[in-house]
Amino acid sequence: MPFITAGDPDLATTKKAVLTLAEQRVDLIEIGFPYSDPIADGPVIQASYTRALQKKLHVSEIFAAVKELTSASPQNAGGTLPPLVAMVAYSIIFRMGREKFVTAARDAGFAGLIVPDLPADEAQETAAAAGAQGLDLIQLIAPTTTPERTKRILELARGFIYCISVAGTTGVRAELPAELQKQLAWLKTQTQLPLAVGFGISRPDQVAGLRGLADGVIVGSAIVRQIAAIGEGKSTTDQALKDVSRLAAEMVAATHAVG
Repeated sequence: MPFITAGDPDLATTKKAVLTLAEQRVDLIEIGFPYSDPIADGPVIQASYTRALQKKLHVSEIFAAVKELTSASPQNAGGTLPPLVAMVAYSIIFRMGREKFVTAARDAGFAGLIVPDLPADEAQETAAAAGAQGLDLIQLIAPTTTPERTKRILELARGFIYCISVAGTTGVRAELPAELQKQLAWLKTQTQLPLAVGFGISRPDQVAGLRGLADGVIVGSAIVRQIAAIGEGKSTTDQALKDVSRLAAEMVAATHAVG
């Protein structure tokens, strides 16, 4: 499950990146809505949000770009587009209006929403509004989430569970904590929903330790950094997308490997 930032360096490149990832048969693509005060995002993703916002990117433009992709139902080496999920701050939803936002997300072709700053205890109305439009409101569970609170979150969860691997912000890390395996094993006894691990996943070898415990991995900063090289003048668009394609192919192969 790769993550990319909408509008960095521009929406034309974002659309190309989505198609590039789809060609490698990724299972789902998260599209980040740039926000001036991101929640739990590390420096790489924060910088990508800042670059996009400096160009006066508007939410309506993101919806329009996504709709161009989903309406065309593009065929490529990997088939049709995988499901697209919006990673979006609740402040953006609130400012636009809950009903208006979820309707626009549905019309654009999104399959779900991840709202990291919306606690499950306060998410019932948003979950209902999203569900009415056929969207899953995906819930996050952190290493610090207590078992009691986790059970309440699972009651509201739809789509899959976003399992945060570490306490802290997103970003590439050398190792994943041993406690994560214990948490994932327990979660498997509590829900039938797929478990996807994010925060710090960047290499194929990290996937092996999660096999049998997690159902998927979310790769964000490693991909965003490759695309960032375009705006920083360190890479051409074609080369950066080749790098994205290579990493996606490696992660897909590791995720679907047997044994």
